[in-house]
Parts: sequence; C-alpha cells; structure tokens
Amino acid sequence: MNDMSQAEYLLVAALLLDLLFGDPRWMPHPVKGIGWFAFAVEKYLRRSSLTPVIAGVFCVASVVGVSAGTAWLVSAAAAKLHPLAGMAVSVLLLYTTLAVKDLGDHALAVKRALEKGDAGLARRRVSMMVGRDTENLDQGGIALAAVESVAENTVDGVTAPLFYAILFGPAGAVAYKAVNTLDSLFGHLDDRYREFGRASAKLDDLANWLPARLTVFAIALASIVRKSRFFDIFKAVQRGAKLHASPNAGYPEAAFAGALGVALGGKRSYGGVLHETHTLGIRRDSCRPETIQRSVDLMRSTTVVFLAAGILMKFLVMQLL
Repeated sequence: MNDMSQAEYLLVAALLLDLLFGDPRWMPHPVKGIGWFAFAVEKYLRRSSLTPVIAGVFCVASVVGVSAGTAWLVSAAAAKLHPLAGMAVSVLLLYTTLAVKDLGDHALAVKRALEKGDAGLARRRVSMMVGRDTENLDQGGIALAAVESVAENTVDGVTAPLFYAILFGPAGAVAYKAVNTLDSLFGHLDDRYREFGRASAKLDDLANWLPARLTVFAIALASIVRKSRFFDIFKAVQRGAKLHASPNAGYPEAAFAGALGVALGGKRSYGGVLHETHTLGIRRDSCRPETIQRSVDLMRSTTVVFLAAGILMKFLVMQLL
C-alpha cells in the first residue's frame, strides 16, 4: 500500500466512524485540549508587556503550532511502535475533526420537535446550534435557524477539515480545528477580545476562504443527486454570497438557499438587539420542518462529493508530478 492510497483509506475510515458514531465522547477530545491550552496561553500572554494585538498573534502561533505538532508527533510515535498503531491513531485524530453525524443529529432533533408541535423544545434544541436569540422564534424562524446552521457548519465541521486533511493529513486537520476553536473562543468584538482576538478571527477567515468556495461546487454536484435546484445555486451565490457579514459563510448559505429553493437571512436578534441581514436565495419560500431534513441530506451528500473530488484531484496531481 503506497502512502497516498493509505492516506485515502485512513480518511475514508475516519469519515465512516463519524457517520456511525458521531462525536467520540468516550475518548478525550482534542478540541477540549486545544481550548484548555488556548486559555492557558492567553492567561500567560495577558501578564506580558505585549500589546493585545501582538499577544493575540503569539497566541495563535503557539496554539496552532503546538496542536499540529502534537498531532504529528503522536501519530509518528505510534507508527514507530507499529504501522497499524500509527494508522489507528491517524484515523482517530481525523475522526475527531469531523462533525457530519452530530450536525445532522442536532438539526433533525429540531425537526422532530417541530413535527410534534413542541415549539418550546424546538427552540431549546435550535439554541444549541445558533448564537441568535431563540425565545421568540416561530416555527418558520426555528426551521430557518436550523437550516442556516447546517449550511454554515457544512464548511466549519465538514469540508474544511476534509480539505486540510487531504492536503496535510491528520496534523493539517487538527491545525484547522485549532484555528476554528481559537475563533470561537477569542474572535469576538467585545471589549475583552476585540484586539486580542483579531488574529484568531482573521486566520479563521483565511483558513475558510478556499474551502467555503470549493464547497459551493460540491453542493452543486450533490444537488444533482438530491434532485435539487442546480442552476439556482450559482445564481444565489452570485447575487448574495458577498453581501453576507462573513467573508465565507455567505457562500455555503447562499448555495443551500438556492438548492433548497428557500430564502435564508433576514431579521434576527442577538442579545436583545435586532439585526437585519441580507436575504439569500433566488426563491422566497419559507423554511419548514421538511426543509431541515433536505438540508441534512444535502449536507451529507456534499460531504461524500467533496471527499471523493478531493481524493481524485490529489491523485491526478500526484500523477502529473
């Protein structure tokens, strides 16, 4: 088995584990370790004489570097003991960076609550997926929030980790999760993190830039399998993706809106403050419980398409070198 075919098999095995078992709560999760280390580094740097912006840069470099280095050292050390041990560790590391099953499970839990007519339960469940206020959402608003979360997290939780795993193996996938975790922890605009978290937010934007745009093509190919609105995807992305507040989230969200034939965006509240966002999509149908199911199906199909296309492209490039 050559190195490339081995890497392919390991990544496919990791995805199958995620699809079968979801988040591995039975084992120490690297993201928790990354979070703990990030806060420890922040505490240390806050006591230094560095400006908050520079301290934030050092924090990013330290956390991402140590995370990627640790992943590489652990897998390399396991491989020294036995090749099978190295493969097993690599698969487990890759497995922890993916969130296909958990993303789908959270969304479908919202769908089931809506179908039962339990709006209160649906609001509580969707609040676990989004950062907006959910207390006053009606059925359509709850479904819309769930669909938007599936669309946006298709990149953060699925295609971006796959992208860096294809290119750089387990260390690359773990490095991406470190970047994503730092943005979640520090990439805020409040007084504490506006300067310190600037590097975290910018690096997350940079890391997601190409995966977000490649994901649009994967969504389009997956929409053919799902018999969704192929041509509306590119129309929706062209019209609305750049209008999104995020430089990257607008691409998968607009693509999902086009494929599903619904409108995403609009009014939402954060901390009691009402925000008006641009509407994404070509058609203006509202989201319903069945839209959540279709979004999860599209996300899963997009995952398979993205991985298959990535492996194929890597194979073709290797043949040319």
